[in-house]
Amino acid sequence: MPLESKPQRLYQRVRPASGEAAKAQIIVGPKQPVVPCRLVDYSPGGACIEIFPMVPLPDRFELLHGAVRKKCRVAWRRGIRIGVAF
Repeated sequence: MPLESKPQRLYQRVRPASGEAAKAQIIVGPKQPVVPCRLVDYSPGGACIEIFPMVPLPDRFELLHGAVRKKCRVAWRRGIRIGVAF
């Protein structure tokens, strides 16, 4: 009986160091306040973020992490965690 192997991810996820490296911001619109969040992990194709307290977000927004600003779309939502694709 052949062994079933797990499908490999297209991109390897990276976890930022805790503290300042994990801090990020969500930019919804030019005249709307930024939403602070925590970067759980990221890859070239997307990221997992945590928002607490949970606030309603649109399906598309920009994520600011350090000097990097990425346009995102929501891929999934589970409680305070949101998966985004770049």
